Amino acid sequence: MTTIIPFEEGEKNLDWLALTRAFDAGHQLPKAEIADVFLYRGKDTLLNRSAWIDGLGLAVKAATVFPGNPAKGKPMIGGAVNLFDDADGSLAAVVDFHLVTKWKTAGDSLCAALKLARPDSKNILIVGAGTVGTALHAAYAAGFPEAKFTVWNRTPDKARTFAKAHGIDWAEDLESAVRAADIVTSATMSTDPILQGDWFQPGQHIDLIGAYRPDMREADNTALTRAHVFVDSYDTTLGHIGELKIPLAEGVISQADVLADYYAPDAMRRTSDDQITLFKNGGGAHLDLMCARYILDAWRGA
Repeated sequence: MTTIIPFEEGEKNLDWLALTRAFDAGHQLPKAEIADVFLYRGKDTLLNRSAWIDGLGLAVKAATVFPGNPAKGKPMIGGAVNLFDDADGSLAAVVDFHLVTKWKTAGDSLCAALKLARPDSKNILIVGAGTVGTALHAAYAAGFPEAKFTVWNRTPDKARTFAKAHGIDWAEDLESAVRAADIVTSATMSTDPILQGDWFQPGQHIDLIGAYRPDMREADNTALTRAHVFVDSYDTTLGHIGELKIPLAEGVISQADVLADYYAPDAMRRTSDDQITLFKNGGGAHLDLMCARYILDAWRGA
């Protein structure tokens, strides 16, 4: 019988650090076969992502992103996640789309930060006061429990509301906030870069989440040339997302400058306290599969 996992009930069983361990374990298995289809209509997007990991199973995730929906009182993102059994292909579970997306996205960034950020990081800046920002606050608080959080948003009122809801500070000036942070985690819908590499300080970790289309970027060229760059997957970032696709095409950086992804765990690490590390969170169906499998195992009490 197919297991149905809704959001609220499913989330009660989950733990951010356990999810990062599930990601690490998933990348020890044979490399995922993935296939992504991106369809666009203006600013609207359909992402159809599928993955198969031998020994873990199969997942198909279809997501729609309609940026104009919130103005109409509708959710910006919709979709569905189906998890199939590895042995016989049967439908093992239907997992709430928003549950998988929330935990996969923020968990992906936390997994990288635990490898790339300084362990003694005490000041974390969240750029973007949206739904993803809330998940990032929860994830990073689990991984860096002694850290102090600040939020910046293009609309100050939203930053103030977010800060009050989460009991954290808010910043009016982005440059000053970036310069003061040990970790900068950014989840905006920006097309043009809002983070300037000239603001970065030695020892910082920069976590870029928001850009998911070929025309989207959150950080400028200087950011990429000053930092040591890492990604969650070469296959789902370099040729798909403007954050790296554009500077690669312009010759600002080369593929050799993107030092590692999760399939090279020995290289996915900080090598000095002064190093500026930059991680592009690109997502990918293989991470959705790992996350959905973790959610199902937690649901079953495995």
